[in-house]
Amino acid sequence: MGGEDLGVGEDGSDRVPPSTWPIVAIVAMTPDGTIGLDGDMPWRLRADLQRFKAMTMGGVLIMGRKTYESIGRPLPGRRTIVVTRNAAWKPTGVNQDGQVDVAGDPESAIEKAGNARIFVVGGAEIYRQLMPICQEVWLTRVWSNVRGDTKLDFSMADFQVFERTRVPASPRDNVPTEFFRMRRRNS
Repeated sequence: MGGEDLGVGEDGSDRVPPSTWPIVAIVAMTPDGTIGLDGDMPWRLRADLQRFKAMTMGGVLIMGRKTYESIGRPLPGRRTIVVTRNAAWKPTGVNQDGQVDVAGDPESAIEKAGNARIFVVGGAEIYRQLMPICQEVWLTRVWSNVRGDTKLDFSMADFQVFERTRVPASPRDNVPTEFFRMRRRNS
């Protein structure tokens, strides 16, 4: 299950070296595809955030500039690669706890990640560009009718579910969720 080829360079070589890990998209969304509101997630799910932290520790997070700015800092224990077309953009909140690299496009971000475990974590444009090469999707289905202004068009049809966990509503998670780990069919 190595990384898929993103294309061939002008010299005939692969533009992106294959990784030994699957490229994983991690996304939380409602049944209608809502993933954001006003540049942030329109929910606060403690159990999901704890699972995200545990599963991504030691890996590389690839995210768009707006997603990085909504977080405001690199997440400890993980390397962050921010994709932006703005060559002058500089990350804020950088300290010794986190490393942030900047890439001009998603393919460059994957190249910078090397053979590390890669997690694609948003936003919508980064998902749109990288979802076709993700071998796995870890989806938190948020069972809510929350209003949002950012949506993701994602179909589970191309993926086989290999783990499913239901999380009921609780005082810390005010809406129920369902977590799916899925692998792309024929990958």
